[in-house]
Amino acid sequence: MTHALPSLIVLLLCASTAQAACYADYKAKQDDPLRLHYGVMEVPDAACSASAAAAVVADRLRDGWQLLSIESVFGPEGLDQRRASAGPYFLRY
Repeated sequence: MTHALPSLIVLLLCASTAQAACYADYKAKQDDPLRLHYGVMEVPDAACSASAAAAVVADRLRDGWQLLSIESVFGPEGLDQRRASAGPYFLRY
């Protein structure tokens, strides 16, 4: 039991140092006919800047959608205020 305690403490410390999730909200378009949408996508912590998130979002978009812009990059605290605006594109891709 005494040998397991240090391992348990190390595991708990590692879990508590995990980084918070990162999200980007974006605008995209589809041509012929022109359609626009606003969405929210989770991006890796390494892509938690507007320029890095743009590459991730553009790569993940499907069905002929083309990235127009990254509006902002934010943490989980900004999800609720964007949920209604993103509608079906909230965490879709």
